[in-house]
Amino acid sequence: MTASSDTASPRERLLQSALTHVAFDGWSETTFKAAAADIGMTPREARAICPRGPLDLAADFHRTGDTAMIRRIEETDLGEMRFRDRIAFAVRARIEAATDREAVRRGTSFFALPQNAAEGTKLIWGTSDAIWTALGDPSEDINWYTKRATLSGVYSATVLYWLGDTSEGYEATWAFLDRRIEDVMKFEKFKAQVRENPVLSRLMAGPNAILSKVRAPNRQARDDMPGHWDAQN
Repeated sequence: MTASSDTASPRERLLQSALTHVAFDGWSETTFKAAAADIGMTPREARAICPRGPLDLAADFHRTGDTAMIRRIEETDLGEMRFRDRIAFAVRARIEAATDREAVRRGTSFFALPQNAAEGTKLIWGTSDAIWTALGDPSEDINWYTKRATLSGVYSATVLYWLGDTSEGYEATWAFLDRRIEDVMKFEKFKAQVRENPVLSRLMAGPNAILSKVRAPNRQARDDMPGHWDAQN
C-alpha cells in the first residue's frame, strides 16, 4: 500500500493491518478478524467494508501491484525497446511491485482454492489487460482476447518460478521470463506463416470468418460483458 496511515481509507488500513498477519495465518478469516481488531474495527464494520472478508483484501493486495506497475510503465521511456522487451519489462515491473513475497505466496495458495479460483483468474486477466493497455495495444478483434490469454499464462508461470527463485537479483526468473516470451514469439511467427500459406489460409477461411465477428469489450457502453459480437462483418 502506498497511502500513509493518516491518509489511508478504512479499507486500505484494514489491508495494511492484514499484511502483518498473512505470513502466519494466510489470507484467512483469522487474519481478517485480527486485522480489524488491530485498528479498532468491529467484525461487523470490517464485513461492511469487505463483504467477502479475506477474499476482498487479497484482491485489493493484488490490484495495488497492478497500480504500481502501471505507474512505473508510465514513468519509463519505452521508445527504444523492442516490443517483446516492453512486455518483459512490464511483467518484471509487475512482479517487482509485489513488496511482500510471502503475501504473494499465500495468495497463490488462497486463489487456488475452488471457491476462490474464479476471482484469481479474473485478477490475473486484469493484470494482463492492464499491461496490454499500458503498452498501447490497439486490438479490437479476437486478438484482444488471445493476447491477454497468452500473457496471463506467461505471467502466472513467471510468478510461480519467482516464488521459488533463490538466485541473486532473481536473475533466473528474468531468464525464465525471456524464454517464455520467446516461445510466444515463435508461436506468433507460426501463425503468420499459416496466414501466408495459400493452402492453410484457405482451410482457415471459415473459422477466421467466424472469429472476425468477435470484438473486444466496448468499455464505454458497458463493462459487465466479456465482449460483443459484430453482426455487420
